Amino acid sequence: MSGKHPPIYLYTDGSSRGNPGPGGWGVVLVCGSMRKEMSGGEALTTNNRMELTAVIEGLRAIKWNDATVHIWSDSSYVVEAVEKGWLSHWISIGFKKKKNVDLWREYLTVSEGKDIHFHWLKGHAGHPENERCDEMAFARATEYSERVDE
Repeated sequence: MSGKHPPIYLYTDGSSRGNPGPGGWGVVLVCGSMRKEMSGGEALTTNNRMELTAVIEGLRAIKWNDATVHIWSDSSYVVEAVEKGWLSHWISIGFKKKKNVDLWREYLTVSEGKDIHFHWLKGHAGHPENERCDEMAFARATEYSERVDE
């Protein structure tokens, strides 16, 4: 455990209706007995952008600089970019020809000072927090989809 704080468990999911299309993200933060849910969306986005936005918004909500954070995501794109060192390589080449550079730079900013551990989990496999994130992300994507249809 880092510092004097208990570990934080951050569950995330992103969704888009079309790729690109209206999208949404959902976050469940758990720390001890405390739980917080958040969601948001955009009118025109991609699934990968929403997956990464969920991680960013979840990290942004954590106020402890020395927090230990376990991030659970069903996004191979996000988890592998960090865990397999792709992000470090992208940084070393100045993000040349990479997508979502704005979000990866934001991730670097909000992750600074935190002890982060990524965990991949299979989506739509009955994990309660992941299912809740999926529900929120889908609802927000649907909400933005209806706005576009109006």
